[in-house]
Amino acid sequence: MKRVVVTGMGAITPLGNSVNELWENILAGKSAAGPITKFDASKFKTRFACEVKDFNIEEYIDKKETKKYDLFTQYAIAAADQAIKDSGLDFEQMDEVGRYDVGVIWASGNGGISTFEQQLKEYNGGDGTPRFSPFFIPKLIVDIAAGAISIKHQLHGPNYCTVSACASSNTAIISAFDTIRLGKAKVMIAGGSEAAVTEGSVGGFSSAQALSKNNENAEQASRPFDVARDGFVMGEGAGALVLEDLEYALERGATIYAELVGTGMAADAYHLTGTHPEGLGAVLGMKRALEEAGIEAKDIEYINAHATSTGIGDISELKAIKKVFGDLPVAISGTKSMTGHLLGAAGAIESIISVLSVKNDVIPGTINTTELDSAIPEGLNIILGKPVCQTVNYCLNNTFGFGGHTATSLFKKYSA
Repeated sequence: MKRVVVTGMGAITPLGNSVNELWENILAGKSAAGPITKFDASKFKTRFACEVKDFNIEEYIDKKETKKYDLFTQYAIAAADQAIKDSGLDFEQMDEVGRYDVGVIWASGNGGISTFEQQLKEYNGGDGTPRFSPFFIPKLIVDIAAGAISIKHQLHGPNYCTVSACASSNTAIISAFDTIRLGKAKVMIAGGSEAAVTEGSVGGFSSAQALSKNNENAEQASRPFDVARDGFVMGEGAGALVLEDLEYALERGATIYAELVGTGMAADAYHLTGTHPEGLGAVLGMKRALEEAGIEAKDIEYINAHATSTGIGDISELKAIKKVFGDLPVAISGTKSMTGHLLGAAGAIESIISVLSVKNDVIPGTINTTELDSAIPEGLNIILGKPVCQTVNYCLNNTFGFGGHTATSLFKKYSA
């Protein structure tokens, strides 16, 4: 099997519109939560979110092109452009045959939901005459971001989307990893994007009792593992990683951030929206990632937990970690305390954070958590507050999604 390395990254997030800004604000322990500005949320039970700020798509595509793309695709194009530039790949200097070996797997949980809501509002508010935009369907469908990235850069390798709710972009990264390992591509651009701070999405998640309603204390509302947590905080944005066949990366002199060495996917097979109370799918996913990497639980120094700040979800994940790692001192933190929950893009953003943790030997802290829930298993090393500097040779990144989907990726410090 081929070895797979990370050579480029890009990010559009509530904590900044670049990987450097994201990382600096993660280490600074900054919360991105604030009042919703994308629509009038005054009558909603939840009136805050982690929104992307100061985003300008015209830095990446021509103004005339923007009307073709929903915001989730615009975020995808921008993050992918950043990752490609960061990787040093120059597709303009690569002939068409070379671009046959470069593919895109992109994820989203909700796709063009804002386009869907806007078009139906216009239809329902009219006289019943169907005056839909010719771009309605292309802007709406979830796979269009992968297509848009490949069209922009003329990439002819494997191209599709993955949808597994909040595990979607981690699933995309895993799929890209498998594609390269099997020799079906030399380079894959993988990640996910989400633009779901909309009336329907916020209203729907709120009705499902999934969102925090801590409107008076929004910046501290995302508090993984805390006894007072009351739901997740909606986020938006995109994360992109360039994954390469190691031999190809070395041949072209690429900078290597980390190596992706193991992955695991499983299903809770338990409930439409709730996680298995004992974390069955999470246990299987983590064990499979360790097995694929050929390492043991004791080798892991850091777990970037899914940790959404939901009551059942946080506890079931920690129970799963306890079952896999026992009393080992592996560090655990929840960076959604700062970014909010980017839904289908969460796995990609947290993979970037995991890669930087491995590269820089820094473990981000969990902010806002002041009193751990008594239901948390004893003996776990949960990092609260400030980041911790320590060697990180291996890092696990967990993601889970409605429907019982679980996906775990395992990053290693690169060595020849």
